[in-house]
Amino acid sequence: MRLFSLLLVLFVWLSALSAAAQSASVPTASPRFDHLPAFASKLVKPRQVDVWLPAGYPRPGYRYPVLYLHDGQNLFDPKTSYAGAAWEMDSALTTLIAAGQAREAILVGVWNTDLRFREYCPAAPYNALPAEAQQHFQGERAGTPLADDYLRFLVTELKPYIDQHYVTSPRRADTFIAGSSMGGLISLYAALEYPQVFGGAACLSTHWPLSLKENTRVFPNAMLAYLHRKLPRGGKRPKLYFDYGTATLDARYPPHQARVDSLLRSHGYTPKNWQTRRFSGAAHHEPAWRQRAAVPLSFLLAPR
Repeated sequence: MRLFSLLLVLFVWLSALSAAAQSASVPTASPRFDHLPAFASKLVKPRQVDVWLPAGYPRPGYRYPVLYLHDGQNLFDPKTSYAGAAWEMDSALTTLIAAGQAREAILVGVWNTDLRFREYCPAAPYNALPAEAQQHFQGERAGTPLADDYLRFLVTELKPYIDQHYVTSPRRADTFIAGSSMGGLISLYAALEYPQVFGGAACLSTHWPLSLKENTRVFPNAMLAYLHRKLPRGGKRPKLYFDYGTATLDARYPPHQARVDSLLRSHGYTPKNWQTRRFSGAAHHEPAWRQRAAVPLSFLLAPR
């Protein structure tokens, strides 16, 4: 009788262990938001940062890729977003993860400030413009680019904090950056200025003309010269995603994007590491980017 009791206790104990092990392997926690209300910097103005963690975080033995996104206030919550519409990136990624179309990842939304244009304007191609062209752009939006300081903030201050406080994979192959409009320009610039840090960039509705008033080729020409110089012809190429709509401001972009696409092909880019997508009828605003948010997410965070 005693032996039977001991065996019964042992059976119950082993069953409990098995059930616990099975439940530990299935994510049960809800996604989590961490809000950093005033992330300090020695390089740029303090700003708010949102960190989104997927359901089940942290999963034992798994280190999470990280996607850094500009215009952070527009990504998750309509209450903080421009014009009351958010990208809803958290919902898009959750759906992709559940369908096995994207890896579990951490999203870091970096809010913009009143210096958005200057921080998102690629400095190297801008500084290569003739003086009269720079004066022309400053007549529309005053101030010289602060992009180099902004990128140093991301790479030397924010990323180390994220890697220290969260279960990340800090490797280049698991670190990405994305944004829309001017955020598209700075994302591309980041991938080429810091190729050892960012393994890919998503550039939605990239604002190639720089000007809001004219569809000029002055800045696109400077960007093309910069890309020709910086794009790697061999070795590790960053994954690059571009898209554009055909309405409102996006209607200006097709000829500029076509020139960029031609340059990418000449540098050996293929569908394996590059996509350019056209969205007929899409305008230049958050609702349009929300509708297609899953496309760049599935490209950058594709399962291995």
